[in-house]
Amino acid sequence: MTTRTDSPRWFKSSYSNNGGNCIEVATNLIASRGVVPVRDSKRPGGPVLDFAAGVFATFVAGIQAK
Repeated sequence: MTTRTDSPRWFKSSYSNNGGNCIEVATNLIASRGVVPVRDSKRPGGPVLDFAAGVFATFVAGIQAK
């Protein structure tokens, strides 16, 4: 059974205000599913990639280290 909390709550970075190539993520599924869904903000009905929470955290840490 899918509950309301199982639906991704999408957001994009505040740095993405140029309307260009942006992604959206839904971090509300980390606790219940252990994943971070990612999608293209220009194609909200398009494909969604689910990344394991640890993998996504490593990606973000790598970007922040640059």
